[in-house]
Amino acid sequence: MARSKTVKLHNRSDKPDNVVLRQHETEQKCEDLQKALPNFMRGFFAYLKGNVLPLTRLNYLSDIRFFCQYLIDETDLTQAEETKGIKLTEFQNIQAVDINIFIDWCRKYTVEKDDVQIVYENSSRTLARKKSSLSVLFKQLYRDGLLEKNITDGFDPIRVPKAGEREIKALQDDEVMVMLDAVSTGAHLTEKERQFWEKTKKRDKAILILFLTYGLRLFELQQLNVSSFNFQRGEFKIYRKRDKEAIMPLNISVTEVVSDYIENERPDDETLDEIHRDALFLSLQGKRMTERAIRDLVKKYTSIGMATSRRGGYSPHKLRATAATSLIGRGNSIFDVQALLDHEQVTTTQLYADHKMNVKRDLVKDMEWELERKGED
Repeated sequence: MARSKTVKLHNRSDKPDNVVLRQHETEQKCEDLQKALPNFMRGFFAYLKGNVLPLTRLNYLSDIRFFCQYLIDETDLTQAEETKGIKLTEFQNIQAVDINIFIDWCRKYTVEKDDVQIVYENSSRTLARKKSSLSVLFKQLYRDGLLEKNITDGFDPIRVPKAGEREIKALQDDEVMVMLDAVSTGAHLTEKERQFWEKTKKRDKAILILFLTYGLRLFELQQLNVSSFNFQRGEFKIYRKRDKEAIMPLNISVTEVVSDYIENERPDDETLDEIHRDALFLSLQGKRMTERAIRDLVKKYTSIGMATSRRGGYSPHKLRATAATSLIGRGNSIFDVQALLDHEQVTTTQLYADHKMNVKRDLVKDMEWELERKGED
């Protein structure tokens, strides 16, 4: 097994090292996937690199790799034993019906691993993304003259709820207050959770307040550095999608919780490895927190706010929705909220404006029925 190479940066850009390194890691994953795919897809690889965002490119390549492995394991459409060995002539024999069968297979399938049968079930949104990945691939192969016809017109449609049809999930104000009380006092935590909380309570509180105030995306918060903050000017810098920089203003509460964490809980830089010295949010091991660790933290505290199980807690994206609904509910312009949350289209922000947090609860409350009470004659 090949040893992973140590990456050294010679960063002369204005971006912090961790942002450049994250971009490099995404690009490297894309390159590794391309090496596992047939050479006749090189035109497709070039198209993706020049036309889609790095994370979208990674998702497309992952879907194509999955489809190629499916061809080997589940069909007789190829004689290859590994995905890179699939031939163009075999791809030329693939029909639209084969893609439709694959998408249907993806709805629910099983994988045997170490005497354990794992059942995978995908949502319509995931199926739609896989279909989109294959559509882009087959259209590009057709444009490159490698396929005689464009078979994508024969792909079955997938019913995906429109944005306005989806239930918006966000915390209510009283749930937010319960959650913040838990992170401030340790209330409702288990004994084991309190042991960790004693060491990370200021960090955890700063994370939640940043999510709730700015509606940050998970990767935007995870990549924050100490040097991102200029307390004297009352602002901090984040890096958004499409390599955009954004300067965010600090308010009093955010300034207090972040300063409190940095000054009174965060380890001194001298105790940290060089690569993690500028990272804002650190694990107990002194390393930049992973997205998964932040997601688990948010699920824990939101579950307390909603009085549900830890598994029933919300993801960071739901705190983004909470920020949006709270800002609009306080009378702020949807255009201002759009700018803060970095929505490409104001129609996305409009969904939160249309969302009435308590309308269902109020309707049901007004429809109480007189029931026969136990014990009455």
